Amino acid sequence: MDDLATTQPTFRRYEEGETAADVDLEDRIFQADYSYKCPTYVHKTPPCQGSCPSGHEVRGWLAIARGMDKPPQEGMSWQEYAFQRMVEANPFPATMGRVCPAPCEDGCNRNEVDETVGINAVEQYIGDWANDNNLKLPSPGRDTGKKVAVIGSGPAGLTAAYFLRCKGHAVTIFEAQDKLGGMMRYGIPSYRTPRDMLDIEIGRIIDLGVEVKTGVRVGDDVSLEALEKDFDAIFWGIGAQIGRPLPIPGFDADNCVTGVEFLDAFNQGWVLSTAKKIVVVGGGDTSVDVASVARRIGHISHLAEKDRAGSAVLGQTAHDVAGTASREGVKAVLTSLFPIEEMTAAEHERDDALREGVEIRGGVLPLEVIKDDQGRVAGLKLCECEMDGMNPIAKEGTEFEIECDLIVSAIGQMGDMTGIETLDNGHGFIATDPLYKVKEQNKHFAGGDIIRPHLLTTAVGHGRIAAENIDHFLAGEPAGKRPKVDVHHFNLLNELHQRGLDPEEYEGGQRRGTSTGDFAVHNYEDRSATQIITHDELFKGHFEYEPQEKRRQVEITGDEVLGNFEERIKGFTEEQARKEGIRCMGCGMCLECNNCVIYCPQEAVFRVKKDERAVGRYVDTDYSKCIGCHICMDVCPSGYIKMGLGE
Repeated sequence: MDDLATTQPTFRRYEEGETAADVDLEDRIFQADYSYKCPTYVHKTPPCQGSCPSGHEVRGWLAIARGMDKPPQEGMSWQEYAFQRMVEANPFPATMGRVCPAPCEDGCNRNEVDETVGINAVEQYIGDWANDNNLKLPSPGRDTGKKVAVIGSGPAGLTAAYFLRCKGHAVTIFEAQDKLGGMMRYGIPSYRTPRDMLDIEIGRIIDLGVEVKTGVRVGDDVSLEALEKDFDAIFWGIGAQIGRPLPIPGFDADNCVTGVEFLDAFNQGWVLSTAKKIVVVGGGDTSVDVASVARRIGHISHLAEKDRAGSAVLGQTAHDVAGTASREGVKAVLTSLFPIEEMTAAEHERDDALREGVEIRGGVLPLEVIKDDQGRVAGLKLCECEMDGMNPIAKEGTEFEIECDLIVSAIGQMGDMTGIETLDNGHGFIATDPLYKVKEQNKHFAGGDIIRPHLLTTAVGHGRIAAENIDHFLAGEPAGKRPKVDVHHFNLLNELHQRGLDPEEYEGGQRRGTSTGDFAVHNYEDRSATQIITHDELFKGHFEYEPQEKRRQVEITGDEVLGNFEERIKGFTEEQARKEGIRCMGCGMCLECNNCVIYCPQEAVFRVKKDERAVGRYVDTDYSKCIGCHICMDVCPSGYIKMGLGE
């Protein structure tokens, strides 16, 4: 932080003595008394939003947090207004604010000034506030008479169900487990996604009138043919529920399991392990979760023989035994083909695991499971390796062994296609076109890990876009081409409408002088569907160094981790959330800073009347005064002003 403060506190568009194209600013002002090149207000997508797989309108709800975008209704809190904006793209703000690795923050232009805006933390604050204040989702649309089956209730399935209900379609969810949530419930430990929080966010969707059938496995309890007969469309969000075993000799031993099995057992409340020494092979977030959970649950030192049937991890006794069995610490080693700094797991997750006592070995390749005389795991043989792309190259003479009594493979997942083999693309997944329609299958759509294992927020984005295309399909309309920047965009006409500022009806025909016409949105252009605004389009010198607000982390050491399932992330206060909203640079949208008004030498740029203002319509230009000097564009912090044809 100190390095940033001394090396990157401010930004200058020009070095000392330089101007754009070596043209003196005074010459630019006085070279003519008129110009056809005048300010145009150009909306582009900010990189935070372009980086968000769910398509959140991040800039929009940060503008609400900063107080720039006021609630349209008397008595509405800013938190409720921000929640309404969030759920237009993602119905799980409290969940995603906790577990999403925040690619939006990686893309944040504020990184060029000091450090990213704390987007994830503001999202969690709004989500938690909505839960605490019992906020509801928008009411479903008018009944269309169409029925859609949603198979699986993870983030993709629940998101699809939500947006389909918003369109007025009847939705039935089929879930093989006893509870809804998919990987949010059965693949992530409760100290990362608290179950009461998850139940509230899922409950909002079900309250819209979604029918739920749990404990029903499609392909077994319900046939594919029955679904096709009873429903007008089917969405597959079944996730990737089968973990990939290690492709090495000996992994068929009884106490070798996959990461999916391990976490599913833990999250279903089963006693997990008699092991004292565990090796987790992976390198991604799942492997870190497995290792961290193993450290927390410890092992059972006394176990009746009747409980030893089958796997040493699965099928064991329930919580009542866990409460009485004595527990001791577990040594957990996490191995990765890639060096530690190149592991795919989020850096803060790696740091947490190391602090909690997990040993991490990077750049090593598993070779063979070592078994004892009874055929059980005694250790894992490995060697050092180098990576050639995604292919490990073993280093001869570097073999070594790690003693262990449980090996967990967390190297990948695939779908369980039992009973629905006709949808299998041959690799344990479902193949779709870019609009998430299943290839060569009528009225079938899919999203989430079953088409490509990735982030929870990615599955949310799949569900949202698939729901839009299912809606077109049910209406008999062509789906059309998706925008190049496929996110939930700010819409100026919607913003004007909610404030009663709709343009007048356009009578048609070509007209000149639209700047004075009430039917036109004056000097505005929307390029958000095709363009993301880059940091070099901003006037970053406007922004002073301002340190990021940090969420408090519960840091647990290895000595304290056993049996500790307290949530690690503590949310923002309202003050912190508002401060981060103020740090947002509003990229690609008017920041209402008044720079253009203050610095215009001709007083051609002026503020819109207060009762006519809306986000994106804060300033206007009198083209009869503008001489095209470009100064307003140069001093626009957010890059909203471009120079275009006037009049």
